[in-house]
Amino acid sequence: MKIVKAFFGLLFVIFIGVIIYAVFYLGGLYNEAIPKAKQIIEYQPKLTTKIYDRNGELIANIFDGQNREYVTYEDIPARAIEALLAIEDTKFFEHHGINPDAIVRAIIKDIKARKFVEGASTITQQLVKTMVLSREKKIKRKLTEMLIAIYIETKLTKEEILERYFNQVYFGHGYYGIKTAALGYFHKTLQNLSLKEIAMLVGLPRAPSYYDPTKNYEESIRRADRVINRMYELGWIDKRMFTQAIAEQPKVYDDTLSQNRAPYVVDEILRRFGKKMPNFRSGGYKIFTTIDLSMQQIAKEELKKGYENILARGKDYNYSKLNGAMVVLRPRSGEVLALVGGVDYATSPFNRATQAKRQPGSAFKPFIYQIALNLGYSQVDKIPDVARTYEFKEGNETKIWQPKNYEKNFEGTITLKDALIHSRNLATINLVEDIGLGRMYKELQKFGFQNLPRDLSLSLGSIVLSPLELAKFYSMFPNYGVQIEPRLVYSITDAKGESIYQSTLMKKELVSPQQTFLMIDILRDVVNRGTGRRAKVPGIEVAGKTGTTNRYIDAWFCGFTPDIEVITWFGQDDNTPLKKRESGGRASAPVVGAFIERIYQLHPELKKRFDIPQGVKKMRYNGKIIYYTDISRPSHEDVEVEEQKEELLF
Repeated sequence: MKIVKAFFGLLFVIFIGVIIYAVFYLGGLYNEAIPKAKQIIEYQPKLTTKIYDRNGELIANIFDGQNREYVTYEDIPARAIEALLAIEDTKFFEHHGINPDAIVRAIIKDIKARKFVEGASTITQQLVKTMVLSREKKIKRKLTEMLIAIYIETKLTKEEILERYFNQVYFGHGYYGIKTAALGYFHKTLQNLSLKEIAMLVGLPRAPSYYDPTKNYEESIRRADRVINRMYELGWIDKRMFTQAIAEQPKVYDDTLSQNRAPYVVDEILRRFGKKMPNFRSGGYKIFTTIDLSMQQIAKEELKKGYENILARGKDYNYSKLNGAMVVLRPRSGEVLALVGGVDYATSPFNRATQAKRQPGSAFKPFIYQIALNLGYSQVDKIPDVARTYEFKEGNETKIWQPKNYEKNFEGTITLKDALIHSRNLATINLVEDIGLGRMYKELQKFGFQNLPRDLSLSLGSIVLSPLELAKFYSMFPNYGVQIEPRLVYSITDAKGESIYQSTLMKKELVSPQQTFLMIDILRDVVNRGTGRRAKVPGIEVAGKTGTTNRYIDAWFCGFTPDIEVITWFGQDDNTPLKKRESGGRASAPVVGAFIERIYQLHPELKKRFDIPQGVKKMRYNGKIIYYTDISRPSHEDVEVEEQKEELLF
C-alpha cells in the first residue's frame, strides 16, 4: 500500500512539474491564461435590471441572457458557504487553487477506468471553468484551468472567490447566482432559506438541468440529502439539525422571474432610457416607476371589456384591426398610474398609448371653449348653430367643405355651455370664426399645442396626438389651470445604489383656477346630461369630453375626477372606420366610468367632488345653475332677465 501511495505521489510531483513546464516554457499557454484570469479578477457580471411600481411591487426583470441579482459575500448565509464546501471542496480555505490530495485520488480512479471518470476541481477551478473555459476533458484545458486557478488565488482572497462563485454559477431554470435562484425556486431571500433549501441550491450547479427541482424534484431532494449528510459527517451540523433538514420537503415554485406584469410600460421605459444607458439590460439598474400595478390591471381589464363590447355590437363588421389604449394620470403630480397600449400585448406590442398619433376630434373642443371663456365669453353667451359652406383650394381644384352636427340638425342659436355639452360642431366653428382663426391659433400655442392645422378644421380636432400627449394637455382641467408634464419614472439607481436619474415636477400655469372651474363645470355636465352620460358614476363627480372623428374612425373619452384623469381611445390600426354610431360616448365613455367606479371602490379616500375656487359666482339661468367670474360675466341684459325671475345666488 505504501508503495502504491509513493508511486502516485511521484506521479503527482511529475504532474506539478508539467504545470511548471507549461508556465515557464509554453509561453503561448501562459499568454492565453492570464487575460482569462483577469476576467475573473476584474469581475463584471451581467446584472438584471429591475422595474418596480409606485408601491415597491416588481413589474419586471430585464436582462441580457443571464437573470442575475448580485449578492455580496457578507450577505451570503454562512450555512450556504458550509454546504458548498462540504459537497464540493472541504479544504477550500487550505489549498492555493488546486488540491493535491484530490488530484491523486482522481488519477487513481482515471487509471483504473482507463478514461477520465472523476475530476479533482476545487471551487476555484470550477469558477474558472464556468467563467472562461469550456468543460471539455482535454489535458491542455485542464492545465490552463489549474494555471488560472493558481494565479487568481494570488490576486483574490478566498472570500472574493466565493462571492464570484455564488454570483456567477448557473442554478438552472434561467437563474444565475444563488440570490436569483432563492427568489425563483422558493420565493425567499437568502436569509430566509432553510438548511434543506440551501442544500438543494448548492447541489444544483453540478448538473442544473438534472437536479432542477421543478423538473426532477426527487433527484433534487436526494442530492440535497447528500449535502446534508456530508455536513453532518464533518460535524458542521448537529443531530437535531440533520434530522430536521432530512425530513423537510420544501415547496418549489415553477414560475419564472422574467414575467412582465406591464409590458407596455416596460417597453416605454426601454424606449425612453435605453439609448441613454447602453447596458440597460445588463447593468443591474433599479427603476422606480409611478405605475400602480392594481390600477394597471383594472385598466387592462376594462379596456378589454370595452373592446369586446364593440366587437359584440359589430358581429358582422370587419374589426380585424380594432384596438384601444388607456392612460391614467394623477393630475396634480403628473404621475402616470396606468398605461395600456393595446388590448393584447402578445398579439400586438405596438404601444398606442404613446406612439399612435390620432385625431382627438371633439375631445379637442374644451381647449377652444376655455380660450373663449378666457377672452370674456360666459357660459350662457349665445353662439350661432347654423350651417355654412366653405370653399377651399387644393392644388388647382376648388373643393367644398360642409361640416355637420352629429345629430344632423341645427339649433339656430345655442349657449356656449350647451354647445360644448352636446358637442355641436357648427357652433364650435362659428365660435372660432367669431374669435378669429389667427387669435385662436396663437392662444392654442400658449397651451403648448404644435403643428396645428391653419384652417377651421382645428375647430373639430384635426390635430394629431397620442393618448399620453392628450392626457398632458387635459391635466390643466382637473388641476385648475396648471398643466403637468406626465411622469412615468420617479428615479433610477445603478448597481451600486447610486442615483443616476431623478424626475422633477414640471408644470405650467396656463389659466386661473376661477376660469378653469367654468370649464370643469361644463365638462361635469357633459357627463351628467350630455354626450358623456355613459361615464357617470353614482356619488362621484366625473367630468370629461367625448371625441368622435369623421366616419367614426376614432372614439375617445377624456374623463377626470378631482384626483384621477383617464384618457381612453378605440379605433382600427389601419384607420378604417368603426361601425356607424360607434362614437366616443358609446365606445369609450363606459370604459372610463367603469374604471373610475372600480378605482374609487379600491381607494375610497380619493376626492369625490370638485372645489369651487374663491371668486367664482353662480346664478340661475333658465332654471339651471350657471357659474361666472368677473372676466366671464353674462351680459347685462341676461342678468336683468334672470333677476326678474329668480334671486341671484352668491
